[in-house]
Amino acid sequence: MKPGIHPAYRPVVFRDRSADFAFLTRSTATSDKTVEWRDGNSYPVIDVEISSASHPFYTGNQRVVDTAGRVERFERRYGRGRGDR
Repeated sequence: MKPGIHPAYRPVVFRDRSADFAFLTRSTATSDKTVEWRDGNSYPVIDVEISSASHPFYTGNQRVVDTAGRVERFERRYGRGRGDR
């Protein structure tokens, strides 16, 4: 690799505030905010909106979507299909 052209690859804490979950990993992402980790060291922290602790696929908490209402609205707008003409 060419020296001086790549961003610094260092430990960073990613924090999901909605699930009160954080994990330490290595990344090139930067942040001005820092947090003290369990090992006593201070690391840059990046707040994320969703992680494996809050994502419906991993948690099993699916949102209920009103698909019946959408289908009925579509049928009212465009008809039931080719057979009803």
